[in-house]
Amino acid sequence: MTTTINPFERLAPDDGSANIHHFIDGRLRIGSSQRYSDVFNPARGQLSGRIAHATKTEIDEAILAASKAFSAWSPMPAVQRARILFRFRDLVEREKARLAAFISSEHGKILGDAQGEVVRGLEVVEFACGIAQLLKGEFSEQVSTGVDSYSFRQPLGIVAGVTPFNFPAMVPMWMFPIAIACGNTFVLKPSERDPTLSLKLGELLKEAGLPDGVFNVVHGDKEAVDALLAHPLVRAVSFVGSTPIAKYIYETGARHGKRVQALGGAKNHAVVLPDADLAFASEAIIGAGYGSAGERCMAISAVVAVGDVADLLVAQLSERAHRIAVGPGDASGIEMGPVITCAARDRITGLIDRGLSEGAELVVDGRAPTIAGHDRGFFVGPTLFDRVTPSMSIYREEIFGPVLCVLRVDSLADAIAMINANPYANGAAVFTRSGHAARRFQQDVEIGMAGINVPIPVPMAFYSFGGWRNSLFGDLNVHGTDGVRFYTRLKTVTARWPDDGSSAPGFHMPLMS
Repeated sequence: MTTTINPFERLAPDDGSANIHHFIDGRLRIGSSQRYSDVFNPARGQLSGRIAHATKTEIDEAILAASKAFSAWSPMPAVQRARILFRFRDLVEREKARLAAFISSEHGKILGDAQGEVVRGLEVVEFACGIAQLLKGEFSEQVSTGVDSYSFRQPLGIVAGVTPFNFPAMVPMWMFPIAIACGNTFVLKPSERDPTLSLKLGELLKEAGLPDGVFNVVHGDKEAVDALLAHPLVRAVSFVGSTPIAKYIYETGARHGKRVQALGGAKNHAVVLPDADLAFASEAIIGAGYGSAGERCMAISAVVAVGDVADLLVAQLSERAHRIAVGPGDASGIEMGPVITCAARDRITGLIDRGLSEGAELVVDGRAPTIAGHDRGFFVGPTLFDRVTPSMSIYREEIFGPVLCVLRVDSLADAIAMINANPYANGAAVFTRSGHAARRFQQDVEIGMAGINVPIPVPMAFYSFGGWRNSLFGDLNVHGTDGVRFYTRLKTVTARWPDDGSSAPGFHMPLMS
């Protein structure tokens, strides 16, 4: 049963929550499952909605809709697909403030950060609008007598994306604009913690003229993901999330014959050398560590102070951390909102407790912030540790919260060795005035994305995003030219057109001459 309904249909007047539906074949689909997830406003700690987890029937419906749409969508000229994305880009720009409000209400990040997320997603849409250029193949004339050779890229078919809670707009837009621009159809399984934004994106795609079934949204948990991984019509899966799940997605998808890109966790380092501009470095690290309450896969969580810079650096970080304005993301003047759930808050504060018990020096304690009028909110204040060592839990584990750990080393070589020994390898940055030191860092550090006086080196959309080691499972990164390669497959043609149509039989290895 499909019907056009309000995606925020009231469940009950007394609790004010909303029933959040699937988006299948261009329409909202009421979930039939009796398994639900609650969606909260993390600043208030209040229930704001519920989703019914997709059943196998609903997963099959979404894939069937995508399969039917593929037959008409894939042969459409690339420029026509691009025009729809151009219209979608303008609609997202028009709705940017409203989309940010949805993000803030379900994720908790401040409105400015939420709008920035939408803009970074739009950059990928803009990149995908150039798909006609990006899909150009190669041509070689006369590779042999009367023989030409050429290649081109074709879409895979139905592809799926499984995305995390921390970027409900940006990460899906890392995936589906390029996928559909290349001629594929798409099934999105967003995080069950902040699912509303995905429905709004579906609505805007439909308004832009995207044919029904090209983009679909199904909600759920592992059961829904497993159904996508096992379905024989799904050709590829993109994932962003924690390392254990990324590894599971990669191994399970590959076992079912699918192409997989699975981005995992991170432990991002900022190395501060003695010659660095400490005021600049401190402010940059504060934003990179505490922005979005540290719930970014590229957040700085480990600060590596080299030589005698540590004491002054810690003092500056401490002073600025104490001044961070914490509160609900939709309030003016707020710099940091809550974390996503009560469970996330408790996990983060538990790790802070472990850091203390393991001997780290707690410089700024954010375990019990007081937020007037939001006593039930999921808040953790800025937290700063000094004299952390690589053996401590707060360094080894991805905290995914507003916790900065300062480690002290004697040299740049020691800092690079520490980063290279870490199992995660997403990003790392160095703060220095020395071109020689910067070049040595970028050459020797074994990570996927490096920053020089840039704390969060997320590449622009026309480059590709991805880490090394346990931060990425698969051969191709997301967006950029790697994204185009991931969502297409190469076909190479060797052609001869004899004048008289005759051909001599040959039973030897064909040779070009």
